Amino acid sequence: MQFIRFSDLCEQGRIKDKRVFIRADLNVPLNEQGQITEDTRIRASIPAIELALKAGAAVMVTSHLGRPTEGQLQAKDSLAPVAKRLSELLGQDVPLVANWVDGVEVAPAQVVLLENCRGNVGEKKNDPALARKMAALCDVFVHDAFGTAHRAEASTYGIAEYAPIACAGPLLAAEIDALSKALSQPKRPLVAIVGGSKVSSKLTILRSLAEKVDALIVGGGIANTFMLAAGLPIGKSLAEVDLVDEAKRIMQLMAERGSVVPIPEDVVTATEFAADAKAVVKNATQVAAEDMILDVGPRTAQRLAEQLKTAGTIVWNGPVGVFEFDAFENGTKTLAEAIANSEAFSIAGGGDTLAAVAKYDLESQIGYISTGGGAFLEVLEGKTLPAFEILAKRAA
Repeated sequence: MQFIRFSDLCEQGRIKDKRVFIRADLNVPLNEQGQITEDTRIRASIPAIELALKAGAAVMVTSHLGRPTEGQLQAKDSLAPVAKRLSELLGQDVPLVANWVDGVEVAPAQVVLLENCRGNVGEKKNDPALARKMAALCDVFVHDAFGTAHRAEASTYGIAEYAPIACAGPLLAAEIDALSKALSQPKRPLVAIVGGSKVSSKLTILRSLAEKVDALIVGGGIANTFMLAAGLPIGKSLAEVDLVDEAKRIMQLMAERGSVVPIPEDVVTATEFAADAKAVVKNATQVAAEDMILDVGPRTAQRLAEQLKTAGTIVWNGPVGVFEFDAFENGTKTLAEAIANSEAFSIAGGGDTLAAVAKYDLESQIGYISTGGGAFLEVLEGKTLPAFEILAKRAA
């Protein structure tokens, strides 16, 4: 897709003395004392802000935080802790501005943080009057929050309609580039790994991927449903019996394209769901009525790892077992390390996936780590995200 890059505008000298409005994703976790417990999203927002400051812009940044009621911001909804952390990371004071919709005072080389945008009445419904007011604050709107790209809200979509210039910040541009490389122009074979607990939550993703990938690997509770579809016993494992026919259809789709959905040949079971449960490796045909499948077996994990060696592109969303429990992590760990060691371009997304990548310290070996949960899933479903749509429209 075609879109304007903020970095290009800066290089062309078009940002000096301009009012730049950056929609970032600063929705970080806070403890009961209102302290930030993990600041990855704040650190990820710094490149766009520094780019704007170095280019001589007057910079405004906003984000949502939590789920406040519009028009009724509480103290717990305030971006005050974020303003403090931004000040530390940027090495300059970042004032927090409340009631900013009707006007903001900010000079070139200064940056202000605009209070929680979800507090503005009309934000979630993308009210045109609110969006026009936001757009009037700036000369350039920069969307740099991929985690919100699947929502058409006033601060993510409406402002982009009405701002003089609307462009993608470095974080969003990197997401667009990586997703395009993985899904629009992939180096083949294109292999997708979809794990997680339920087929129903990822049904449209599986259908969409089955029509475009060269290999589709399923894991977790999703794999159990496919095992049922293949006529295998799963004991008391998590599965969705009513979606067995859908699993069969997806298997048929892959077969028509000359591929298969690999079904586990061995599994790791336990009779209870607990970190200290006794792990037993069994052939997939020997799962007993009292067994719960909590991971793929070592033979299956190795077979899948071998398959990944030949991939040109790998898209990964979801673990293949209960990797949080050490006794049931081998499948996810084996695949994660295979992805990291592969020469393929790899993109990983989704909270559990990123937790696995972090657990095995593989961040630097994954081609691209997507920061958006819901947005990443919607792209895998084949949807055009509202943010992508409006940026492409404005670029045209």
